[in-house]
Amino acid sequence: MSSASKLAALIALAFLTTAYAAAATLRVCADPNNMPFSNRAEQGFENQLANIIAKDLGMTIQYYWFPQRSSFFKKTLNAGHCDIVMGLPSGIDDAATSIPYYRSSYVFVSRRDHHLNIKSMDDPRLHHLRIGVHTTGDGDGSLPPVNALISRGIVHNLVDFNIYGHLDEKNPPADLIRAVENNKVDIAVAWGPMAGYFARHSPVPLQVTPVDVISPDPKIPFTFAISMGVRRGDSELLQRLNSEIQQHRPRIHRLLESYGVPLLAAPPSADQTGD
Repeated sequence: MSSASKLAALIALAFLTTAYAAAATLRVCADPNNMPFSNRAEQGFENQLANIIAKDLGMTIQYYWFPQRSSFFKKTLNAGHCDIVMGLPSGIDDAATSIPYYRSSYVFVSRRDHHLNIKSMDDPRLHHLRIGVHTTGDGDGSLPPVNALISRGIVHNLVDFNIYGHLDEKNPPADLIRAVENNKVDIAVAWGPMAGYFARHSPVPLQVTPVDVISPDPKIPFTFAISMGVRRGDSELLQRLNSEIQQHRPRIHRLLESYGVPLLAAPPSADQTGD
């Protein structure tokens, strides 16, 4: 074999090896500091779920860590740094979404020893209680609890907590739950998976109750089906994820329950892909 032929063979072998390695790797984009969903130590339930799927598919996981804030999809999934994001609202515009693997809601969180038992955004006591809410810190009141409360004339008794916190702060969304523990607010309204997890680990017994909106506004949803996301057009990976979700649904729900995630029944139309 000539030197040129040997070189060509080596190049071809290197190409095939690289292609095989890429095919055997599940590249995941995730937030490095966002419990209970994910963190760099891979302690979140989305990390655990990624492990289940990768093992089932005979793949290894490679993470691309990036804070899940504005431009997240532009700088991660759609920039080609990964192939999958583990948890995002079904039907989101930034990705093709799998069938949902759970459905949850915003919840009220209060101290059990206060016996508030508030279940509805229309409870008149909300006009007088100190209510903790998450904001994005950019003047945007787009989070559902903030919009819903403001639409009911509940403004001056809101206490806002930046959901992103500081760059060096561990688990910044938990500040809102700690404010309930420490009586800095009387009640909080927060996304259920986050609230359920930190309430479960609270030294003070907390009550977590899904928000029941008596007069729902379709423009302000409080419940969301959560899916996995891939780049649009990646139908092969999407189909494999759908099969994994169907196959492991009971196991996934047990995993979520172990993290304190409030689970709601999925509507009949929820098992649809977003591609």
